[in-house]
Amino acid sequence: MATAYTPRLIDGALGRFVAALPAVALVGPRATGKTTTARRLAASVVRLDRPGEAEAFAADPDGALRAFPEPVLLDEWQAVPKVLGAVKRAVDDDSRPGRFLLTGSVRADLDSETWPGTGRLVRLPMFGLTIRELEGRNEGSTFLDRLATADIDAFAVPTASPDLSGYVALALRGGYPDAVLRLEGDVRQAWLDSYLDQLLTRDASAVAGSRDPARLRRFFEALALNTAGVTEDKTLYDAAGIDRKTADAYARLLTNLYVLEALPAWATNRLSRLAKGPKRYLVDPSLASAALRLDIPAVLRDGNLLGRLIDTFVAAQLRPELAVSPSRPRLYHLREKAGRREVDLIAELAADRVVAVEVKATASPRPDDARHLTWLRDELDNRFLAGAVLHTGPHRYPIGERLFALPICSIWG
Repeated sequence: MATAYTPRLIDGALGRFVAALPAVALVGPRATGKTTTARRLAASVVRLDRPGEAEAFAADPDGALRAFPEPVLLDEWQAVPKVLGAVKRAVDDDSRPGRFLLTGSVRADLDSETWPGTGRLVRLPMFGLTIRELEGRNEGSTFLDRLATADIDAFAVPTASPDLSGYVALALRGGYPDAVLRLEGDVRQAWLDSYLDQLLTRDASAVAGSRDPARLRRFFEALALNTAGVTEDKTLYDAAGIDRKTADAYARLLTNLYVLEALPAWATNRLSRLAKGPKRYLVDPSLASAALRLDIPAVLRDGNLLGRLIDTFVAAQLRPELAVSPSRPRLYHLREKAGRREVDLIAELAADRVVAVEVKATASPRPDDARHLTWLRDELDNRFLAGAVLHTGPHRYPIGERLFALPICSIWG
């Protein structure tokens, strides 16, 4: 029996793009539902990760493209990179909208200087399931757009809001549709363990050639321990027992596989002495569970890991909203060089307006928990629209001028 489709935040934007553009690529981590979502708009589907179907495209991509009714979905295009050039030539000859859909789990070729599709193929990012999607609340404004209104009444708190253990459980469960919708308990954990194993062996080898899987796993474990952290590069490569060059190559590889995000540091001429290093996130917090063999008690016993995991979970809820927000936000982090002040997430909206978020693993934040937001508000003045301390308790309340304490579940409430 076919599984019912779970509507995604990206559905509306994808439909509009396909109706207006000749070629659209849906990109993101493997197994996040890209094929399922794109298939609903396609007249034909080509699975390029299947050798039999890939062979014709490897031999004659232009001729093979012409054989399929449009819109044609080219799934896992990276298995036959030459198909990108064929799409480019087809669009040059006929730029009617709705001709091609591409899905892929590799970033590198689309970002390379030799990529032929600039101006011809538009990308949309897609990530794992959010709680908002699971609860069918895809309509309405995004969290960051609601925060920009500086109105606490823009946020609702679900009747059954999670407690601290509940948020940890949601983070460890993650957002991969197969794991979330069909599996539970030790079977789900086995799926996540297998996903990570294949990522660090088969997928890594396919993208970057021969890699030592043991060293790559050690590096990934170091990233998992430091997810949502501004960590010195040396700390990571020393923990993994590798040199800087190897660590840089591994970080690029994991970024290209869409499982690692380096959130850039925010900069403004109004503030000095800001650190420039990135804040690294695992894109899905369940990967930390698989890498470090975590369960709820293990996370609750480690306050540092608890804070990092909750921060990573919040980022995973906000990241899919960026592509559908009318204000086109860009996410950053902020940290002073001495570490005296830092803000977990800063969203720069249109017209250089700013909203900011701190994430706290506490049920009742106090004004002191918002002191870095208060400092940022005072420094930026009217450019700062509002800030939120996202916490694990059930209540929302003002915590300062244009500052609010909001339950994490208000993201999807």
